[in-house]
Amino acid sequence: MLYRKVEKNGDELSVLGYGAMRLPSKNGRTDEERSIKQIRYAIDHGVNYIDTAIAYMNEPLVGRALQDGYREKVKIATKLPPWNVKNKEDIENVFKVQLENFNIEYIDYYMLHGLHATNWKKMIELDVLTFLDRIKKAGKIKNAGFSFHGDKDTFKEIVDSYDWDFCMIQYNYLDEENQAGTEGLKYAAQKGLGIIVMEPFRGGNLTRAIPPEVQEIWDKSEVKRTPAEWALRWVLNHPEVTCVLSGMNEEEHIEENLKIADEAVPNSLSKEELDIIGQVRDKYRELMKIGCTGCRYCMPCPSGVDIAKCFEMYDSSKIFPSNKIETQIMYALSLGVIHGKPAYASNCTKCGKCERHCPQELPIMDLLDDVSGDMEGVITKIFPPIFKTYLRFDKYRTDRRARNM
Repeated sequence: MLYRKVEKNGDELSVLGYGAMRLPSKNGRTDEERSIKQIRYAIDHGVNYIDTAIAYMNEPLVGRALQDGYREKVKIATKLPPWNVKNKEDIENVFKVQLENFNIEYIDYYMLHGLHATNWKKMIELDVLTFLDRIKKAGKIKNAGFSFHGDKDTFKEIVDSYDWDFCMIQYNYLDEENQAGTEGLKYAAQKGLGIIVMEPFRGGNLTRAIPPEVQEIWDKSEVKRTPAEWALRWVLNHPEVTCVLSGMNEEEHIEENLKIADEAVPNSLSKEELDIIGQVRDKYRELMKIGCTGCRYCMPCPSGVDIAKCFEMYDSSKIFPSNKIETQIMYALSLGVIHGKPAYASNCTKCGKCERHCPQELPIMDLLDDVSGDMEGVITKIFPPIFKTYLRFDKYRTDRRARNM
């Protein structure tokens, strides 16, 4: 296993981190025995960074996996969900419950979860930075950071707002310009932050159901690799990256990723290999229905539409049609609940402001009609109310547990 150092604290993190969001299931429920075996196997083979979140509903399982001496071998990372806290007391309660979930005295890497412009403003209003200062000074967390799903300007604003130890960004060869992107990656690295990368496979889309046009390009390469190895090596080729998370819920995936993590040093890909990856990226973009670059010059929308996110998810549903229902559910939840206020394409009022600012001169208003027609409907009507009900129940349960501690 290769390791890279976090400049702020000197920690040597494994280049491969265990993303515990999508654990293996059995009969519709998480398979705890298999999950624990997989996590411990990864740790036994050098992985020392485990990422989860209270929103994944598996912190207690991860805590049990790290019993029997495994806690001392790893850094635990988890997150505070902005969408499920309304006041300072809520923040305190969530954190108390998280410590109990893991049955530990402190959390190594603690994040604000999934920040973007709207919930970042909410976090500032709730004085979350003072909270982070206090729990860090008390030794209840070792490092403070944030995970991110917004625009580049907001990313830089957040980086500059606090003495963060690390951050987590979505990054892969299709997202060089999307969200924080390469520009954000380099900006955070210059500030000395450790950088954890999530979604190196774009939710698995870059490794399964490969379009024939893309597979033809991979097959041209003299160096033969699986799509997963190409994607993981591309991320780890960047020296700014500290650790890459992979949601490894199949034993063969763990074996493959561990092998890559033994070999993928920074700047190790040749020009020819980078050219192949570039051709694959360009082919995927060709296949995209819209081809929005995610520059976000069209934002903010007066009607609250997250235009770039709508286009990103719509394109994903067209390139990877086998995952369309999953993408529609994510569209409903991310834009209908987690975003704060609904940010659906159907909110468009045809004011035209976005089209006046689009450098690609895309017919945004017409395209938003396509998105709403294809992505919205029964799922956007059913899933957000169900999820909001769950969040209210979860908040009640968290508050009750915190009061009884």
